[in-house]
Order: sequence, then C-alpha cells, then structure tokens
Amino acid sequence: MDNRFDLSYPYAIDGRARTEAVPYASHIRELIEQILFTAPGERVNRPDFGAGVARLVFEPNSDALAATLQFTIQGNLQQWLRDRIEIEAVQVVHDESKLRIAVSYRISRTDARHIATFEEDRP
Repeated sequence: MDNRFDLSYPYAIDGRARTEAVPYASHIRELIEQILFTAPGERVNRPDFGAGVARLVFEPNSDALAATLQFTIQGNLQQWLRDRIEIEAVQVVHDESKLRIAVSYRISRTDARHIATFEEDRP
C-alpha cells in the first residue's frame, strides 16, 4: 500500500493554510479527469494535451461519437500517463442526455486496479 500524498487538482489550500494533498490513487483519478476535460490547445506549450470531452456537449450523440471519443481518450491517457498507469479499458456509453466514460486502469506504483467513471450532461 502506498501512503504517499500528492497535490490535489484543482489546486487548493487546506484548513491549515497549506497546499491540499490527496492520496496517490485520488491524485491519479484527478489527472485522468484533467486529461478528459481539457480541450486540445487550452494548455500553453502543450497544444495536444487533453481529450476535449467538454467541447462535445453540443455534438450529436451517436455510436460514431462514442467510438471516436473512446479512441481519443485512450490515446491521450497512454500519451500523458503511461509512466503512472496502465490502461486496461476505456468504455464510452451514450444515451439521449448523458455521456458516460469509464476508465479501467492499474496504477504502476502500487499495482492496484481502479475504475474511474465520469458523466457529462448533454443539452
């Protein structure tokens, strides 16, 4: 078991006026969330960082969108987090009003398996 802590995302100050820290497994989940919801071009000096899930809110919901998003997410996670996690599966499911993303991964440092689930509401 890994008892180390890392910075929280988004950056925050805790009740003791110190930089807020979270367990490493939570930090990894926050990194995944950051990649999913950052739009390409949003980061200075990293124009290809991010899967841009949030920008797809107004796109028509379809199987093609889900498949494209699954491929994009998996590629981004492997590119940016390959030294921290091993991606086991990315599943993108759409219904009429929600886009659900489930990422199954193994943390390299601890060998622990996790599933992170995210939902994006669609108008």
